[in-house]
Amino acid sequence: MGQPVRDYLLTLCVTAAVTYLLTGPVRKFAIAVGAMPAIRARDVHREPTPRLGGIAMFGGLCAGLIVADHLYNLNSVFELSNEPRALLSGAALIWLIGVLDDKFEIDALIKLGGQMIAAAVMVIQGLTILWLPIPGVGTVALTQWQGTLLTVALVVITINAVNFVDGLDGLAAGMVCIASAAFFLYAYRLWYGYGIEAAAPATLFAAILMGMCLGFLPHNMHPARIFMGDSGSMLIGLVLSAGAISITGQVDPDLMKLFEGSEREATHALLPVFIPLVLPLTIIAIPAADLVLAIVRRTWNGQSPFAADRGHLHHRLLEIGHSHSRAVLIMYFWSALIAFGAVGYSVHSASSWIVFVIIASSAVGLALLLMPRFTPRAPHWANRFVPPRYRHRATERAAAPSPSHGEKPAPATSGAQQGAAGAQMGEEAAERAPVAVGVSGVNGATAIGARSRFPDRRSIDSSR
Repeated sequence: MGQPVRDYLLTLCVTAAVTYLLTGPVRKFAIAVGAMPAIRARDVHREPTPRLGGIAMFGGLCAGLIVADHLYNLNSVFELSNEPRALLSGAALIWLIGVLDDKFEIDALIKLGGQMIAAAVMVIQGLTILWLPIPGVGTVALTQWQGTLLTVALVVITINAVNFVDGLDGLAAGMVCIASAAFFLYAYRLWYGYGIEAAAPATLFAAILMGMCLGFLPHNMHPARIFMGDSGSMLIGLVLSAGAISITGQVDPDLMKLFEGSEREATHALLPVFIPLVLPLTIIAIPAADLVLAIVRRTWNGQSPFAADRGHLHHRLLEIGHSHSRAVLIMYFWSALIAFGAVGYSVHSASSWIVFVIIASSAVGLALLLMPRFTPRAPHWANRFVPPRYRHRATERAAAPSPSHGEKPAPATSGAQQGAAGAQMGEEAAERAPVAVGVSGVNGATAIGARSRFPDRRSIDSSR
């Protein structure tokens, strides 16, 4: 079992390294071709930032698949299944649509049609849902049209859920990385724990997806040097949905043989195992909930479901007073709790301690949400080793040198110097102030920074 783990780790590292190394040249290319729109009235980031980060992520995907194809323990995935080729075909199409949108901002309906076509391409090549385990009924075989419609719907929903949550620096890449890590653990358990070869493609997809996100995150963390854009957010959403479709519709529950009895009883007993797979949105529950709330909010206000706004969950965290970094970490926390909690419960559904840990962690998460102004302070002896915002103010004032007896006071500053100092203090205060809810950048691919250019602090207007 150790050798396959090393092969997966090698595939992940190569994917991450290629993505990381390509992101720098891609950033320069995006600037050169003008995929860096100027700041507009509805944008909230303070300086133009290039997009097209999905080009580097697609390069990492291709590199990961090539490396896996040449590894002894993973080569069988390509020989026994056509799913990796189906994934590459659908990913190439959705990536091309995303690149065009990052550069030319194509219509939302055209993007939706492209997403459906990309899903159909994967279905044609065999990456589709064949059956579903239904509680109390058993394994239900789907007709070709039923499987196609369900697959396309799952791909479109997952892509848009990830795209909608891409509103803060490093948020979408980090959340998808967490979800894919939990998904990898589950798929690997099915493959090597029960010897189910049909789970092998999903395990590989999860490892490659982790590498794509980890390689891009260093360039995308706050303050971001490049955005993944729709070319990246739609790409990682498609890869995540492909893994869920592969393991949900291809793995037969009877192959696990954990329970004796009829097929109906076996499927009912295995329901906790298949919850995170039949409904992969339980693993990406945060962006899925954000997607549903956004559609309801926009249609209620008479807007298009694809219209950009700043009413997403991460924007609400900024509104109540959380900083950019803390808002991202809170979203990471909830994603990890839901993803690993679902996987942990599917493995140990009879253990009460899993439920206790989930409840306790949820209480911690709620406490973090209710304390946006709380800033932990380091001990006095550690003031020299931590950033200034975590130091004790009284200690800093006491350590500041004061003029001794007979020593001339510091010269008075000029009006211009005082104005510059006041402006700097105003910018620092603006960074700590909550961000008002207005309108975001195009397609959710905009980082949210300090809003010193927008002094008004308007509340959410339901009439807009």
